[in-house]
Amino acid sequence: MSTLMYLAHTAADLFAAPPTPAPAAVKTLPEVIDGIKAWIMGILAAVATLFLVIGGLRYMGAGSDPAQVEQAKGNFKSALIGYAAAVLAPVILSVLQGILGG
Repeated sequence: MSTLMYLAHTAADLFAAPPTPAPAAVKTLPEVIDGIKAWIMGILAAVATLFLVIGGLRYMGAGSDPAQVEQAKGNFKSALIGYAAAVLAPVILSVLQGILGG
């Protein structure tokens, strides 16, 4: 009888529900702001790079058309502003963090 009980317990162990994972820890305000910082910097850098590429293509394809050259220069300026914003994003969010008291 003990062998039969051993097999029943072993089968029950095999078909037991897997352990439930621990709930995710709640993030603190500085952790949330760090995550936001990373996302904002990445998005701004990607958009600025897009403007830089578009400006380069416009400049190369402008030929002797002064209007196209001016549009390309505008794209370069927009890219520069985007890179500046990406660099300043941590500073702005650090000020926000200080204001919120995190």
